[in-house]
Amino acid sequence: MRRVGVVMMEAGTPQLVKLEDLHVPGQLSGRKHILSILVENKPGVLARVAGLFSRRGFNIDTLAVGPTDDPSVSRITLTLDGAVHPIDQVTKQLHKLVNVLKIRDMEPEETVAREMALFKVSSAVENRAEIIQFAEIFRAKIVDVARRTMTIEVTGSADKIEAFERMVRPHGLVEMVRTGEIAIGRGHE
Repeated sequence: MRRVGVVMMEAGTPQLVKLEDLHVPGQLSGRKHILSILVENKPGVLARVAGLFSRRGFNIDTLAVGPTDDPSVSRITLTLDGAVHPIDQVTKQLHKLVNVLKIRDMEPEETVAREMALFKVSSAVENRAEIIQFAEIFRAKIVDVARRTMTIEVTGSADKIEAFERMVRPHGLVEMVRTGEIAIGRGHE
């Protein structure tokens, strides 16, 4: 018997999520979940939300938290790959947390998602021009130049950031830091 999961949006407003083809008990679904969670901007809320996923064995791939247009509300955007049944259970349990206001399980195809990364790359005189060319190709910004290194800012999809990393790694990737994905629905949503 196939099961269709329901992810609750706002209290009392169910939205059907088509999960028929993803139901494989005990295994990862392969579906990337992008959860947008509006919470009250209060101490400890992030720890409670992250703890809920941790206790159920989910690995959060990316996590970004920031203010909204309302200073009393923050948006938590997290991405994960999860088993079908437990993602529904976790979402229902998130709704029970007092400080959680709204949850959206965003469809990747209907979402604009971006991430920012900073790359510190070895840039000896002989390879500096090639690194600058990579930055131009990827529409990246060089934000710092030192004698032996360059720091480059790349903004875009996770695939774009990973592709840039593959290009500069052979030149000597000294350090890399990524923000985690933020996302917003396309169109009228």
